[in-house]
Amino acid sequence: MQTGPNNLITDVSGFVVGNASDDTIKSGCTVFTADTPFTAAVHVMGGAPGTRETDLLAPDKTVQQVDALVLSGGSAFGLDAASGVADMLRTQGRGFQVVDQNIPIVPAAILFDMLNGGDKNWQASPYNSLGRAALANAATTFDLGTAGAGTGATTANFKGGLGSASVVLPSGHTVGALVAVNALGDAVVPDTQNFWAAPWELNGEFGGYGPAKTYPADWPKTKLSEQNTTIAIVATDADLTQAQCTRMAVAAHDGMARALVPSHTPMDGDLVFAATTNTRPLKDPVNDPIYIGHAAATCLARAIARGVFMAGASAGDVLPVFKDQITTSNA
Repeated sequence: MQTGPNNLITDVSGFVVGNASDDTIKSGCTVFTADTPFTAAVHVMGGAPGTRETDLLAPDKTVQQVDALVLSGGSAFGLDAASGVADMLRTQGRGFQVVDQNIPIVPAAILFDMLNGGDKNWQASPYNSLGRAALANAATTFDLGTAGAGTGATTANFKGGLGSASVVLPSGHTVGALVAVNALGDAVVPDTQNFWAAPWELNGEFGGYGPAKTYPADWPKTKLSEQNTTIAIVATDADLTQAQCTRMAVAAHDGMARALVPSHTPMDGDLVFAATTNTRPLKDPVNDPIYIGHAAATCLARAIARGVFMAGASAGDVLPVFKDQITTSNA
């Protein structure tokens, strides 16, 4: 199994990603988009989601395609990032046309990063501007770790972050994942330097430390229950219907469960969007979607580990970064 050329979700040709961050508030947002509308779906497994326009992504709804997807920090305030993106897209003539009006379709999901040491004493929400900035920054390459929606993310033991990964299947289809890791649980096996996602690692992409030799029998450590949610996007170039995209999002949640312990709790808003450019036909209509779903799960597990692995330290952090533990333990 091999990754795409950049090991990013944008290895799925046609998609771009933009980040914007505010280091003072320790938060930010990430925009996923394309030059033309694309098929998208969603599946929510967490018990405390924060979303915008996700109902319209059901296969029975009128609108089958979207103009962008937004992942943001800021809890409910962060939903305003999608408004900034929609405003900017409208000026570009993008959107679902109703008579002489264009209505950009921009579903979004948010995570809670309000207690991470940043200054949240704003007079007006900064997220509309952050959404605009992230869209303006959209490109085929982008930063991971302490960037975009992962800027202020945390897990039980370490800072979280923005992660991404990709894989090219034997069928020729490309699958990728993008995730802001802000989990109640942990991505690292307690008292080790081993990621839960290690069995699926490719090319040492999150340190090459391998699986843990032993696993804890005790209950897993968690952080304060109100500071959570891991939000993700999985994407492909396969020609999928919106219903098949929904199944891809469902399958991708397996990757979240492999990489975060615990996951999908009542206090997490764990959510996965799925998207496709519909540019590469299915060679096998029965088996190809099965392997695409499996690839989405493995890519998401890897992306979660990469997000935590790539996180960087900044002033006022309430948690250490993973790389500092490795530096200390190897000193």
